[in-house]
Amino acid sequence: MFGWLKGKKTAIYAPVAGEIIDLGDVPDEVFSAKMAGDGIAIKPSENIFCSPIDGTLTKVFPTNHAFVVSNNGLEVIVHIGIDTVELNGNGFTRLVNEGTSVKAGDSIIQIDLPLVSSKAKSIVTPIVVNSSKISIHSQHKVCSGDLIMEVN
Repeated sequence: MFGWLKGKKTAIYAPVAGEIIDLGDVPDEVFSAKMAGDGIAIKPSENIFCSPIDGTLTKVFPTNHAFVVSNNGLEVIVHIGIDTVELNGNGFTRLVNEGTSVKAGDSIIQIDLPLVSSKAKSIVTPIVVNSSKISIHSQHKVCSGDLIMEVN
């Protein structure tokens, strides 16, 4: 009853394959305390990071360690590793430029996984959204492109 009041949900897909980590367990208070938004994290097992939604690549940080994809006011941030900004881009390759329209699953950043894993504080990758109305589809392990969250 009154299903039309619920509104449309936006699916958010895993930008990389790996192990799901609770956001509260991320070793950075900005993410674990949800100061940057709500979401989950993934400990990646692959080196290609993809768009988690259809939208526009609105921001790629100069060091290529994080990017933002936006669609109709929804922003999804993918932050590859913790304190990876300190690597000054070493081990990160941008595959798509800011302003590009992307589909969920399109490759955005490629990393040298062994290098970044050995140099960064952590390779755990938070995926956060600018909405508090999310439902998490928790699984232990995900493949790139698996449904991980929905935003109301």
